[in-house]
Amino acid sequence: MGVSDMRFLAVLAIVAFVPAVALAQSAGEVERCFQNPGACAQGGGGGGAPAAQAPATGGGGGGGHVVSRPTAPAPDYTTVLQSPDPDRRKIQESLRTLDKYNGPIDGNLQSDATIKAIQDWQKARGSNPVGKLTPQEAQQLNAEAARTPIRRVDPSTQTATAPAGPTPLQPAPKSNADALKDLQARLAERRKAAEPKAEAATQSLIRDLKAYVAADGKGVAGDQFADFAKWYADTKAAGRAVGEIAPVIDDYGDAKAGAAVASEVLLETKKGASNQSQCLVFAWIEGNPRKDPKVFSCDDVAGVEKWKTDQSLKSAWR
Repeated sequence: MGVSDMRFLAVLAIVAFVPAVALAQSAGEVERCFQNPGACAQGGGGGGAPAAQAPATGGGGGGGHVVSRPTAPAPDYTTVLQSPDPDRRKIQESLRTLDKYNGPIDGNLQSDATIKAIQDWQKARGSNPVGKLTPQEAQQLNAEAARTPIRRVDPSTQTATAPAGPTPLQPAPKSNADALKDLQARLAERRKAAEPKAEAATQSLIRDLKAYVAADGKGVAGDQFADFAKWYADTKAAGRAVGEIAPVIDDYGDAKAGAAVASEVLLETKKGASNQSQCLVFAWIEGNPRKDPKVFSCDDVAGVEKWKTDQSLKSAWR
């Protein structure tokens, strides 16, 4: 038996005795044993570098095509920035109502003050503070402002700023908390004095509204408040009957043409078993007939406040 035959038998004996070890041998070790790396590689147990895995495919028998997932569309800020001027002004009014903005109501949503106000509002609600609004955010901002009572302070009731530092003949200035308490007390006194007049004006309106409904669309309420007459006609055409009418005084005070009143009125309508409520703001200057009467939707905060500003209303109610 030759040397080559002996080497061949030795290798066969090793493979038969420990097949798992032989299968786990690297291509180099098998070559040293048998000088045939191709034979040693069969069986998948070689110790060389692992084969590169095929890229993930979109199907069972594809040619290695990688499926990319669609990306989310970019937020739409252009629609609000290019919206009509009244819509942009309303956004600034809403920011002012929420105490985020004290700049001019000019419809410029790209001014530094407006951008900062939008960022502050977005931060407060946990959104990305980009300083621009999507249409959905603009709607949410206006809705939030509509639910927020307007808090206005008459500048004439503000206390004068005291000189810095006390003097031997001058007491120390009040703290901010004490000054606020004094202001609230004065406003409460003014409101208490004005309450009988405001209540009488509002109850007079309610009597006229109920009389108009009872007369099926006839009376001074419809003559003076044309938008209410239209609302009543539309409600009747829809087959709905007007039920309870409940008022809430929104504002009262002296205006340039007399005592000004703004009152929220909740009107209940019924059709069969269906009940609905409509909230309207009636605003007018006291007189006989009422002067400059207007009707607004309760969520039209900007419209109501503009009417008060046009009348130079000096509120005794807030």
